[in-house]
Amino acid sequence: MTTAPSLAGRVDAVVIGASAGGVEALSQLLPALPAGLRAPVFVVQHLPRDRASLLVEIFAPRCAVPLREAQDKQPIEPGQVYFAPPDYHLLLDTGPQLALSVDAPVHYSRPAIDVLFQSAADLYGPRLLGMVLTGGNQDGAEGLASVRAAGGLTAVQDPADAQMPLMPECALATGPADFVLPLHALVALLGTLDAASQARELA
Repeated sequence: MTTAPSLAGRVDAVVIGASAGGVEALSQLLPALPAGLRAPVFVVQHLPRDRASLLVEIFAPRCAVPLREAQDKQPIEPGQVYFAPPDYHLLLDTGPQLALSVDAPVHYSRPAIDVLFQSAADLYGPRLLGMVLTGGNQDGAEGLASVRAAGGLTAVQDPADAQMPLMPECALATGPADFVLPLHALVALLGTLDAASQARELA
């Protein structure tokens, strides 16, 4: 019998990237995050640049963890979910703290998944989990390769399960992922992240 994968004791931060179909995928993933979560979670969902994001309002009633839109120079707190705001790249910086950038779009996207993942890999190294979900372009592929190169864990939504398979396919084309799973299995995987009480027990 195969043991179900677990993230217990392995992850200090999570980065998630999604594009087309991502809101539907995140509506299943984010409620799986356990109450008292220890690791911060950072999310880039491609959004129209000229409209306010409603992601916090959409997901907060369903989630057991605090959600917020990222702000420049904001200190990173444990157990928070941070969404990249429209028309800004989200980066992670020493402190640790958030940084917002108006550098040029990457793969026509700002915020770009690659930018977040690459900065997170620099900051968290092998204690990072990078997850690429459904989407219709190649953003996230280079970022996930950076997570892999830093020794972090990588997870990709099974392209056959994705509403738009191109983004997961491009991510997998850069190299193997630790987990290639349908959405329901990624939901279960995130549910194994350490809560603060579990982290104390593991220490």
